[in-house]
Amino acid sequence: MDHTKGKLGFREFLAIIIITFGTKLTDNTPTGLFNKVGSAAWITIILMCLLAIIPIYLLTKVITAYQDQNLVDIIYHLLGKYVGFFVIFVLWLTETYSIVLSSSMYTDIIETMYFVRTPTLYIYIILIGVAAYGAKKGLEFIGSTAWITLVGLNLALFVVLVLTFYLGRLSYLFPILGNGIGEIIKEGASNASIFGEFLYLGFIVTSLRSNNVYRKGIWTGFLYVSFIFILSLIAYIILFDYVSIVHLNYPFHESIRYIQLGFLTNVESLFLPFWLVASFIRFSFYLYISALLFGALFKINQFKYLVPSIAILIIFLGLIPEAPVFSLINFREKLVYISTPIFYFLPLLLWLMAKRKGVFKK
Repeated sequence: MDHTKGKLGFREFLAIIIITFGTKLTDNTPTGLFNKVGSAAWITIILMCLLAIIPIYLLTKVITAYQDQNLVDIIYHLLGKYVGFFVIFVLWLTETYSIVLSSSMYTDIIETMYFVRTPTLYIYIILIGVAAYGAKKGLEFIGSTAWITLVGLNLALFVVLVLTFYLGRLSYLFPILGNGIGEIIKEGASNASIFGEFLYLGFIVTSLRSNNVYRKGIWTGFLYVSFIFILSLIAYIILFDYVSIVHLNYPFHESIRYIQLGFLTNVESLFLPFWLVASFIRFSFYLYISALLFGALFKINQFKYLVPSIAILIIFLGLIPEAPVFSLINFREKLVYISTPIFYFLPLLLWLMAKRKGVFKK
């Protein structure tokens, strides 16, 4: 009997990682960095990547030391029943809060940049409804769709980057250190939770064909998204200059409106379908993880049936802010500052407990 049937392979797992992190470049994540460090945003990302290596390494070492157990089982085993329940609850709360903020942001992007006459409620329902359908279908469906979409998405991103570097001015990269080394270190250390989703990838390790797939996928995906993040931030700077970027809520979408591809003036119409599909995949994965964690908290084995209820809750909460752009940026900054210590210290805590219990010796 093939025990790997129905599980994700390396390419599907890698596609989920790239799409989940890559789509962050298309929302207001870069804008927040430019506001604080100016033209040194790309250097700040390099610092974030270096700092993120440590918790990702510790977490990967702990997870791969176990066989046929995901991060939920590992947390309960290392931290105990009650502390483990609290940690998983905090992770579920953080993940669900992140979905609310991100989905509200993406709804605002779709409404303000593309479908200005469509009511917000309709856009939100379609976005979360399609994502909930994908999450309900399961992780194998999400992985397969992500892999199919990845080629077109990477091609579209490559074209955007090439045209941006062609049209941009390298002189806009100066001053290299932006607002100073102090700000770079401060923002780099406090915003490392941009890579926080690597923590949640541990919850699906039992849905992968082997621990080796997990290890290879994590590090390959990390290197790829780090490179794309750095390259994209440089592209935004040389195209708009950081002084202008701080006034742009969504630099990626402004970029594809600015550039031209031969006789095509509405380039955004070519990239919109790829971006929409990638967004659906991202939120499908987020909803799947949220349902998985909630099911783990209350011992619900068929957790996929929770997806519609969680989706309705997210739509309800996401429509509360009256001024999405301004309020969501503030909420996102608070979320980043709260979740960064979790991203740093939880892997360290798990590694120390695993070492104490002799897990690595076994």
